[in-house]
Amino acid sequence: MARKTTSTTKATPRKKTSTARKEAPGASVKPQKPIFRAGTWITLILLAALIGITVYLNRKKENTAEATPTSEEITYVFAATEGTASSIEIKPADSELVRIARNEQNAWAIELPLEAEANQGLAEAAATQISALKVISPIDGKLDVFGLDHPAYIITIKFSGDKQHTLEIGDSTPTNSGYYVRVDKDKMMITDLSGIDSLLQLVNFPPYLNTLTPTPTLTSTPLPVTETPVPSTESTPEATETPIP
Repeated sequence: MARKTTSTTKATPRKKTSTARKEAPGASVKPQKPIFRAGTWITLILLAALIGITVYLNRKKENTAEATPTSEEITYVFAATEGTASSIEIKPADSELVRIARNEQNAWAIELPLEAEANQGLAEAAATQISALKVISPIDGKLDVFGLDHPAYIITIKFSGDKQHTLEIGDSTPTNSGYYVRVDKDKMMITDLSGIDSLLQLVNFPPYLNTLTPTPTLTSTPLPVTETPVPSTESTPEATETPIP
C-alpha cells in the first residue's frame, strides 16, 4: 500500500515593512491647526488701527501748530513806528470827556474831566494796551451794520512821533470776542475785546493818584431884609387956645 505523502509548502517570507506607512496618493490629509486664530487677527487689526490713529493725531497737532500765527504774523492796529502814546482822549456818546497826557516831565497827568495827578502805573497800563491792540480780521460793509454810524466811543490817540489817530468803537461781535472799529474814518476791522475794554475803563475809573472827595461849596444865603417901622416925623397939629370970655 502506497504511502500518502503530504507535501508541505514553505511559506514565503514576508517583506518587512516600515512602521511608517506611506499614504497612497489621493488619500485625505488631516487638517492642520491655523497658525493665527481669529482672536489674534482681531488683536492685530486693533493694534494697527491704534497706531494709525496715533500717527494721525500727531500729524494734526503738527499742522495746527504750523497754522497758528506766530508773533511775527500778528497784525497790530498801530505799527511800532508810530512811537509810544503821549495822549489818550476818550469821548463817550453819553458822558463826559476823559483825557490823560504826558506833561513836560514825561509823567502822566489827568487833564479832563478834572486836572489832577495821575496814577502812573494805571495810566501806563492803558498806554501799553494801545500798542498791543491786535487786528482779528478786516471787515467791509455799511457803518450801521457794525454800529459805527453812531459809535459808542471815539478814542483819539497822539503818539510821540507827532502822529494822531482816531478809533471809532462800534458794537461788539455776536460771539463777544471783539469790537467793530473804524480807524481814521477809513479802515474797518475787528479788534480784540480785552484791549478795548482796558482803554474804556478810563471813562468810568480815571487813574487819579488820590481819591477825589467833593469839597462842599459855601454859598452865602442873603438874609431877608425886614424894615423896622420908623415913627412918623410929621408934625402934629398944635393945640389951639380957646379964648376965655
